[in-house]
Amino acid sequence: MLRLAGSTNNFVSDFPTATNGYPSTIITSLSPSPAAVAEEEALMSSRDGNDLQQDIYKVFVGSWNVGGISPPEDLDLRDWLDVPNNDGAGSPSPDIYVLGFQEVVPLRAGNIILGSSENHGNNTVPLRWNSAIEAALNNDGAEEHYDCLVSKQMVGIFITVWVKRNVRSHIRHTAVSSVGCGLMGCFGNKGSVSVRFYVEKTSFCFVCSHLASGGKDGDERFRNANAGEIMSRTNFPRRSAHLRNLPRKILHHEIYLPETTTRFLVQKGEWNVLLEKDQLKAELRKGRVFEGWQEGRIQFPPTYKYCPSSGLYYGIVSGPAQRPKPSKGRAPAWCDRVIWFGDGLKQSQYERRENQLSDHRPIRAIFTAQVDKLSPP
Repeated sequence: MLRLAGSTNNFVSDFPTATNGYPSTIITSLSPSPAAVAEEEALMSSRDGNDLQQDIYKVFVGSWNVGGISPPEDLDLRDWLDVPNNDGAGSPSPDIYVLGFQEVVPLRAGNIILGSSENHGNNTVPLRWNSAIEAALNNDGAEEHYDCLVSKQMVGIFITVWVKRNVRSHIRHTAVSSVGCGLMGCFGNKGSVSVRFYVEKTSFCFVCSHLASGGKDGDERFRNANAGEIMSRTNFPRRSAHLRNLPRKILHHEIYLPETTTRFLVQKGEWNVLLEKDQLKAELRKGRVFEGWQEGRIQFPPTYKYCPSSGLYYGIVSGPAQRPKPSKGRAPAWCDRVIWFGDGLKQSQYERRENQLSDHRPIRAIFTAQVDKLSPP
């Protein structure tokens, strides 16, 4: 896992060396010379539409609440990550993978208070997830290699970004920002971890959030409050006093990316009727949260809450077999989502996958992104 080291501009690798079976990644930012600063600012600020050239990048965004369960050694993520079969068929593989996890550790009091400190065992969990991701992306038959660009954990929230090796040289100005808005309004059991970077001349911001839970009327107000805190408190370091134009807030970037009747509708598969009552879509329509953001059309069943290691929702069974006891009174819901904002993005896929590791199902969204190319002024 990569972390920002103190007050310096260096990223320090938390991964063991490559000989231990984990990827080893160190990203270092040195103080640039005045000439380099002038060249960098000229490159980043020259956006003359008459001469602008663009590239197209394929971006994979995934989200998964893993319910505090560490990945087993034999966990295969290739289906979720849509890894090609290496038979020459199918669409090109993504240039960038951005994977957000929630509850990578159980949200017990000790974990919340100690967080992901170096002296706490929780900081080994992201290493296991990154190891599983690397095994899927860089399998024996892989034609292209992916490197971990940056990873960051805050208690149970974990975001990790992987890029094709031939894309790595086009990425710069990587930074992270964490916002805790859980217990006492500041602990990291709820909140967000965000990653910012430039691809060529276009800035990207990805926010992995875990908001207040609850399916009752009025619970959306707590989630709205969490979202407002994340938008206002996320603040990226410039990493260089010389580069003053780097975006620091989420919306400064070009591209940045929630009972009885319900259970009856789930049994009938009436997803469209359920979505009419979806809290996130209602809040987006009313402009109460994430105004101007978009979400692809949902054409998959609710992703939560499932019985352990099964395809059955809590409290819903198809026959007289064992009837699981409902937990927290939660009816099935679309708790795992990808929303986005910005020009030059086109979403081509939005779906869930069927891994039964936790009581949530993972989701994925695939985009093409227009990126302004770097060229000398």
